Amino acid sequence: MNATGARGRWAEILGETDAGALCEALGRRMRAERLTFGGRLLCSALRPFFIDAGDEDRIRRAAETLAALGERVALAALDWPELLDELGPSPEELRLARIDPGYRTVSTSSRADAFLLPDSLQFAEYNAESPGGPGYADRLAAVFDETPVMARLRESFEVRRHPTIERLLAALLASYREWGGRASPPSMAIVDWREVPTWTEFEVLRDGFAALGVPARVVDPRDLTFDGRRLAAGGQPIDLVFRRLLVADIVSRGDECRALVEACEQQAVCVANSLRCKLTQKKTFFAVLTDERFERLLKPGERDVIRAHVPWTRRVRDGAASHQGQAVDLLEHARAHRERLVLKPSDEYGGKGVHLGWELSPAAWDAALDAALADAEQPWIVQERIGVLREPFPVCGPDGVTERDMLVDLAPFLFRGRLAGYLTRLSAGGLANVTSGGGQVPVFVVDR
Repeated sequence: MNATGARGRWAEILGETDAGALCEALGRRMRAERLTFGGRLLCSALRPFFIDAGDEDRIRRAAETLAALGERVALAALDWPELLDELGPSPEELRLARIDPGYRTVSTSSRADAFLLPDSLQFAEYNAESPGGPGYADRLAAVFDETPVMARLRESFEVRRHPTIERLLAALLASYREWGGRASPPSMAIVDWREVPTWTEFEVLRDGFAALGVPARVVDPRDLTFDGRRLAAGGQPIDLVFRRLLVADIVSRGDECRALVEACEQQAVCVANSLRCKLTQKKTFFAVLTDERFERLLKPGERDVIRAHVPWTRRVRDGAASHQGQAVDLLEHARAHRERLVLKPSDEYGGKGVHLGWELSPAAWDAALDAALADAEQPWIVQERIGVLREPFPVCGPDGVTERDMLVDLAPFLFRGRLAGYLTRLSAGGLANVTSGGGQVPVFVVDR
């Protein structure tokens, strides 16, 4: 495979390089490019993740199918009580989802978190709500692209990276035009709380958008005002909001987000992603996709994709469920097959609340199931364990460069339903995400 060859050649070149000096150089570049998360460097590895062009073809087909189903399920749920009940939005989330955004696209930006193996590709979850990482991914790939190691690798291999910032901007502008916006360029605001650890990424995106001809500001929702006609910040009107602010925060801090929500209700501003994306942001989305009760949502070719790439998932409930065509008591099945199941809250992120059955004792697993069943705040899911990829990576550390065996989570970005790049995270443990301490590496596609 081309990716295997590129990986081996990278290791050879790195062996002929002063790795410690490369660590220092990459660290300086990352700080200069604001590639930090909560103050720490985004990447400590000294190698990108390489994939073959053929692998990218199968990733594209599966991920774009998942994104298309996300759009279909979110819109269908608004008129299908059984489907809506399975997804499990709160009353306030549903109220927000019923606000007409003024255009049809639910998720301008989404991400499918997956594990790529030589003989399989399986998704762990779908992030439908303006996921983090596209700015980081773009600039981190550019930093690696400029290293002497990459220059030497290109003597033997054709490799390419995705211009993620450019594609994200194109998707945002397409949603703005679909909404009916005519300003060229529109006045854009990237909206989230100023204290979030990803604020540096918003600055990266702001500068990237400006370089492409669309000036943008990074705005805290508390600084927004709405006069009944225009949404503004600091007296300057806003045409297009790239919403990184989570619906969960809008629900829990409604007074501070009132201007944004009222402008949405009046269709006075284009907001991407729309507030409807919360419906398929729920991890119960996979329970819908793998449950025969909702199979009519899937076209014949899509059924094959879901069977191949989405693990069996069910909402935690007391009662019967189907598994591989057989009726089972869900809780009895979950207790009996702990070692091949994962338990997750439907509405958390960053690995919060995830229980890996094979890492727990039977008593701890049973207690976690009981707590999930009793949770009145949100639904929980059980999901079949999927195959994960582990690879050795050279990692910079206080004692120099060491090789470490790392879990690799490959998460393709989908902008208006089309593959547009990747967020790839590494972890020494069983969960790979930046929020819980995992690192990030850039992705390069090896063509030849």
